[in-house]
Amino acid sequence: QVQLVESEGGSVQAGGSLRLSCAASGFTVSSYCMGWFRQALGKEREEVARIDQLGRTTIADSVKGRFTISKDNDKNTLYVEMNSLKPEDTAMYYCAAASPVSFFGRSWCGEFGSWGQGTQVTVSS
Repeated sequence: QVQLVESEGGSVQAGGSLRLSCAASGFTVSSYCMGWFRQALGKEREEVARIDQLGRTTIADSVKGRFTISKDNDKNTLYVEMNSLKPEDTAMYYCAAASPVSFFGRSWCGEFGSWGQGTQVTVSS
């Protein structure tokens, strides 16, 4: 019964801020890699940010300095804080989970195989 449920997105003006949450059930986010992805109309899906089981984060260059990924292990919830939003941030946003895998004696995120339904974020100019 693995499930990921994103909070409602919304429409905001350019320069505004928005926080999305992703409530997980059926597993504990502390033991998994978690990520945010987005897909704009007519474009391929892209990774926005990820946070691994140790709390280490990776942010895409396109949103670095504006977006922050975090998780609350007690609430079993993933977040992304989006600031200084731009029209090009308009997309459907998805949260996802991946099991850690081991290569060369170190832990890495495996393939993201569990996905939320997605939530729409629209940024107007």
